[in-house]
Amino acid sequence: MAKPTSDSAVGRFAATGPVNTPEPRKYRPELQGLRALAALLVVAYHVWLGRISGGVDVFFLVSGFLITGQLVRASARGGIRFRPMWGRMIKRLFPAALTVLLVTAAASTLLLPENRWFQTIKEIVASALYVENWRLAADSVDYFTQHDSASVVQHFWSLSIQGQFYIVWPLLIAAVALVAHRFRRDLRRGVAVVLGAAFAGSLAYSIVLTIIDQPFAYFHSLTRVWEFALGGLVALAVDTLVLPRTARIVLGWLGVVGLVSCGLVLQVGTMFPGYLALWPTLSAVFVIMAGATGSRFGADRLLSSAPLEYLGNLSYALYLWHWPVLVFYLVARERSEVGLLGGLFIVGLSGVLAAITYHLIEQPVRDSRIGVANRWGSYRFAALAMAPVLLLAGGWQAVSLARSDSSAAAVGNDDHPGALARSPGFEYRGSAQADLVPSFLSVTDDYATIDEEDCFTAERSEELVICATQYAEQPTRRIVVAGDSHAQQLIGALKPIAESRNWQIISMLRGGCPFSTESETVPGDQPCMDWNASVVDEIVDLRPDAVLSIATRDAKPGVTEYTPPGYVNQWRKVDEAGIPIVAVRDNPRYDFAPSICVELNGAAAPECATPRSEVLEPEPPYLFAADVPQNVSFLDFSDYYCEVDLCPPTIGNVLVYLDDNHINATYMTTMSPIVEQSLDGALGWNPADIPS
Repeated sequence: MAKPTSDSAVGRFAATGPVNTPEPRKYRPELQGLRALAALLVVAYHVWLGRISGGVDVFFLVSGFLITGQLVRASARGGIRFRPMWGRMIKRLFPAALTVLLVTAAASTLLLPENRWFQTIKEIVASALYVENWRLAADSVDYFTQHDSASVVQHFWSLSIQGQFYIVWPLLIAAVALVAHRFRRDLRRGVAVVLGAAFAGSLAYSIVLTIIDQPFAYFHSLTRVWEFALGGLVALAVDTLVLPRTARIVLGWLGVVGLVSCGLVLQVGTMFPGYLALWPTLSAVFVIMAGATGSRFGADRLLSSAPLEYLGNLSYALYLWHWPVLVFYLVARERSEVGLLGGLFIVGLSGVLAAITYHLIEQPVRDSRIGVANRWGSYRFAALAMAPVLLLAGGWQAVSLARSDSSAAAVGNDDHPGALARSPGFEYRGSAQADLVPSFLSVTDDYATIDEEDCFTAERSEELVICATQYAEQPTRRIVVAGDSHAQQLIGALKPIAESRNWQIISMLRGGCPFSTESETVPGDQPCMDWNASVVDEIVDLRPDAVLSIATRDAKPGVTEYTPPGYVNQWRKVDEAGIPIVAVRDNPRYDFAPSICVELNGAAAPECATPRSEVLEPEPPYLFAADVPQNVSFLDFSDYYCEVDLCPPTIGNVLVYLDDNHINATYMTTMSPIVEQSLDGALGWNPADIPS
């Protein structure tokens, strides 16, 4: 037999040193049952309850338990052999995951509406590269992505974290082994100290970040390290802590009941992964510590049963398949939730696909000689398996971009007058078969911005980002657009004016934070109020020719449109500096995305239009607001968003909305002549003020 070799100096050092030899590895069938239970809970909660179960946290803990034990035993036997170890992980993880990604990508081109293509492509690539959690973390703090429909591969976030863990953890244990050898310390004790520190530090960070920014914390790798570390600590202690049989029976059932009830009792999706994630992880610890009780009353009797053990084998593939099957079902049936029979169909189909994947893909590759006959065979296999997924995603992206660019070029011709079609006396001269623009591919990303390179952070506040167009060195007018994303929409109409008339548009924007003395979107949001105070100070120092903001809010079904007193108070502060304000009536908001409705049902579908009376008051509410300062001029473009009785999803062959409440940049661009004329009239400006 060939002499074993280590794959690095760390591996060689990890092979020596004064370590305690652990007991031989034991097979624990109840762990397969625990995995099966966690997977079934994930699937059931997703399909029927629309909630998160805490089962993923159990996966993390079990992974930490198993790999820590393996690594410590490997270090004691002769060192961690990195190349074959990672090769085995590739053979175990890649086949099923990449198969699901490839099938999902192909199915998405056929089943998903075009407006979801770009996001799906990005997430499929991120999932294949095991960075989907960071992709979702980035989107979780992007204001314009908060209304995105569920991604067909967003469940790969947990697999991404596990993949990152499988790379880092062996290096960490090997480093501890190296230090233990150098200073002649006990390896297991050293690992326990390091894992204890990782557990405490990560849990503390998880608690703090969950309070500050829960969506970001949910997908952050470092907020999950403590779950793996806890599993590792259990692996070090499980054989040394001897409990009475009765206590182990009680522990086992406490763990099972705790795990099953976690998602019902806690709002896991909005409260994890802080300290409350100790509930499912400690439940799993109880099951592991209970071990094999040998009692017919023990939970391990259930968890070690043949059906659950087999489901444990399928758990990985079941987890991979259930989410895209669920999303595709909802899309195909045009539903937001499933019933009992629909759920049974989804679970049954996912189970069949999982069994096929396990028996025909997972197991054959795992048992093959890939990576055995050739030292780097597993890594070559990984590259070959990943290539079809990335090539399909790349080709899909190229086709999508080409189609998107062709539709953008059509704006402004006779076929696509957009808002001008609502002008008095307008006569349509375009084709009766004109396509809609922007394309469904790009509409959800079609929002107006100023180039990032033209932005900087204000000196008075790190939270205040100021952006300015650079059309001229000496602008004839400077216009500040202040407020939230609905104020940002106006930039789409202002940019063509600024370019033709040598104006400078300056934006001071914060998502979900209108220009007000109060926090209108999230009551009591002090950072928003502080930001608004900084904006006023910046405006007073800048002394622009005018400030544009939004005049009303909540123009949506079931809510009465109004002008908040905080808006008026903010206008008064600017009035004291003698700066004119133009306040624009907000556009209607809906409880559905009109553009998506058009893609699914057609522009003429009655369900895609909304009665004007349901979203807009007969008269603008700012007309009845108290103490409005004299420097405020009001503009109402409601007639360009709505007809006399209905608010349609398309006007002049242009889609109006990018989601359920934001006007897209393409439509706002078609409003530019209308906004230009209205601004001149409100402020008394001469259209001929263009420098030679």
